[in-house]
Amino acid sequence: MKDISVNFRHLYYFWVVAKEGGITRAATRMGLAIQTVSSQLGLLEQSLGKSLFSQQGRRLVLTEAGRTALSYADQIFLLGEQLQEAVGDADTARIRLTVGISDSLPKLAAFRLLEATMHLPTQVRLVCNEGPFDGLLADLALHKLDLVLTDRPVRSGTTLRVFSHLLLESDTIVVGSEALAKAHAPGFPRSLDRAPFLLPTRSNVLRGKIDEWFEKQEVRPDVVGEFDDNALLATFGRRGAGLFFASAIVAGDMKEQFGATVVGPVPEVRDQFYAISNERKIAHPAVEAIMAAAHRSEPEPR
Repeated sequence: MKDISVNFRHLYYFWVVAKEGGITRAATRMGLAIQTVSSQLGLLEQSLGKSLFSQQGRRLVLTEAGRTALSYADQIFLLGEQLQEAVGDADTARIRLTVGISDSLPKLAAFRLLEATMHLPTQVRLVCNEGPFDGLLADLALHKLDLVLTDRPVRSGTTLRVFSHLLLESDTIVVGSEALAKAHAPGFPRSLDRAPFLLPTRSNVLRGKIDEWFEKQEVRPDVVGEFDDNALLATFGRRGAGLFFASAIVAGDMKEQFGATVVGPVPEVRDQFYAISNERKIAHPAVEAIMAAAHRSEPEPR
């Protein structure tokens, strides 16, 4: 078996070159001579027995071996950052929880789900990253995140080693500005016919349920806006641009946060909230607290 001892300084130079897209930019970032970075990169390739870059015109492009090395380097240097943070927090007895929040998840719902971490005996340092669902799953699989909070489970057949945990389900409500609520609350839900609505795009799992409910109620909404980002949708709703759907678990916050008045309940359209982890069993104490609090607040089955 070939004995390979990776020099982590050389690996770091490779990592920076890959991130910066070239040796010159990497050398500038690290304050080193171009020749120094180039020679150290050559020593790494020699120790691994593989070329990590190929030259295409003036550009350096990762080879297949380079892409593999980069994925490991990402994890190594992320763990290095986490090590520094964990050691720094050791004397404060804090635990760190890095959470990815899907951009389709209502921010008030995310707060409700994370609120339990604020009441633990040990102080929790929350680090929240928002982004698209698929990107967050990739970061979770690379252990860049402890948990992802989202409105959908992981699709079956995925090659990622991640697991879905249903936190809770909630009825939805139709809300809107005071003027819109006053106009459309009487005779709900028939009063919603031709009413202006702000809806999630069709890529959102809730949209299909909403469309089906409208069809069953024989209601034809005037869809004046569709949004990927739930926060942007709510901002337009706050300005009175249209009625919109919200989870019933945040009904008490809608008036204060968005100036929104409840028009009517929609128990047939259910919001679902999931925690996605990279382990089948939850071991992080802050994640266990989130799971327990969510299950305590879950409404009784209908």
